[in-house]
Amino acid sequence: MVASPTYPVQLIQPDGRRVHSPEYSALVSDIGPERLREMYRDLVVVRRLDTEATALQRQGELGLWAPLTGQEAAQVGSAHALAPDDYIFTSYREHGVAWCRGVDPADMTRMWRGCAHSGWDPATVNMTNPAIVVGSQGLHATGYAMGAKLDDADIATVAYLGDGATSQGDVSEALGFAVSWGVGVVFFCQNNHWAISAPTHIQSPVPLAQRAAGFGMPAVQVDGNDVLAVLAVTRRAARHARDGAGPFFVEALTYRMGPHTTSDDPTRYRTDADLDEWRARDPIERVRKLLERESLADDEFLAEVQDAADTAATRLRSGTLALPDPEPLGMFDHVYTTEHPLIEGERADYTGYLASFATQKEAGR
Repeated sequence: MVASPTYPVQLIQPDGRRVHSPEYSALVSDIGPERLREMYRDLVVVRRLDTEATALQRQGELGLWAPLTGQEAAQVGSAHALAPDDYIFTSYREHGVAWCRGVDPADMTRMWRGCAHSGWDPATVNMTNPAIVVGSQGLHATGYAMGAKLDDADIATVAYLGDGATSQGDVSEALGFAVSWGVGVVFFCQNNHWAISAPTHIQSPVPLAQRAAGFGMPAVQVDGNDVLAVLAVTRRAARHARDGAGPFFVEALTYRMGPHTTSDDPTRYRTDADLDEWRARDPIERVRKLLERESLADDEFLAEVQDAADTAATRLRSGTLALPDPEPLGMFDHVYTTEHPLIEGERADYTGYLASFATQKEAGR
């Protein structure tokens, strides 16, 4: 079933009023006041982490960062829908998902600072590290889900991707393979409307959810700035995968408020009017207004949330600045699980190159 592209699933309006959905409201009926406050806390913390990491890059402490501001609800809502043994294949912008899975903020910047090939141990949180090759994680997730099916594991495998990734051949191959073999992959597409500077409408003449339906899998379009709607839709998709019913595609309509990465200048391809429209749909303000409508957010609670966000940001900053410079030869470690002649040859060549500096220094004396 494909939700109408004109009416994506929505459970909270931008002004904080609830929306009743006969199909999806029941899927979040267990979300009481404390759980709603917990999700609001995560939304605020995630934005604060993103702000801090962006500042670190601007200060020369990170080589690059991929901001997520504006996409918090899509990430927090979907992450809260998943079980601990579900496995996540990420792209490069899912810092919010990482936070919700329990990744230490101090580990989030290791790769972006250039200190390591990766940031955290995937086995500890069942989530891979950022994937820079656009769309490749779709095939990885499909292969993992195939293994889970052969092992009779009742889990959902989730592949996070952006709208731009749906234009990659890897994603089309993953969609086709997942349907053909009936594997339990949830393809979670954060349609933030920009593939760097290319708007979605020039990538596809139809909603991306309809693209997935063309492969023969169920697909739903959801308001990606509505954390409860995203939670409900992702719960449905994950249950579909765990039940052995095959893959499911979710298109979360959201907006990237910042640059594609910190090397991008979005003012070259979009207007202030675009931003104003989406600022009115801010995912954090939406939940805050809901909490205030239902008398769940007083000054004390809001101050506690801000303290939690600042503490997490401090952890990210201090952890980043404390990262040691890597050993030069460390770049050849963990490339393959076993020794590889090409890598070993490159290691030997680079070892000789480094040694030449010591020789030159001695000669200069």
